[in-house]
Amino acid sequence: MTLPEATATASVTDPRSAQAWDVLASVLDPEVPALSVVDLGLVRDVAWAQDGVLEVVLTPTYSGCPATELIERNVLEALQAAGLGPARMRMRRAPAWSSDWISAEGRRKLHAYGIAPPHLATSDTAPVRFVRRSALAGPALECPRCGSHDTTRVSEFGSTACKALYRCLACLEPFEYFKPI
Repeated sequence: MTLPEATATASVTDPRSAQAWDVLASVLDPEVPALSVVDLGLVRDVAWAQDGVLEVVLTPTYSGCPATELIERNVLEALQAAGLGPARMRMRRAPAWSSDWISAEGRRKLHAYGIAPPHLATSDTAPVRFVRRSALAGPALECPRCGSHDTTRVSEFGSTACKALYRCLACLEPFEYFKPI
């Protein structure tokens, strides 16, 4: 079992916790079904509470994420099906989720799925940034289909708020870019 590099407080000294991480690595994100909730960096911790209940700590990609309840239900159902129940969820909204928490394997899976993975956020990245209008053109991204860097942003928003829509000018294929947050 491999844990994502960014897992905050994961402890897998207990074999049941390791089994829980393995189960969670199979729970797909409903909006980006190429990634598990572990690949995406949503799972912050797995621990057995004093009352014997498995507690999973999740950080949603953003506080208004419409998939949060579905993710919670899918996680609890997967743990129950694996015989690791009862379980409960605890949402940890601070620190806020960052696209830097996507594992290297998750970034590889995004690219293979046809979504350009996010650049790593820099120390000056903030949730709200004021930029000149000329800076809104967006970075030149590598097309996940043909590898060309001759790409252009079509829309700041793709199928979800965390993605932007791009088009490759070489192969003319559209693709989404998972924005760094």
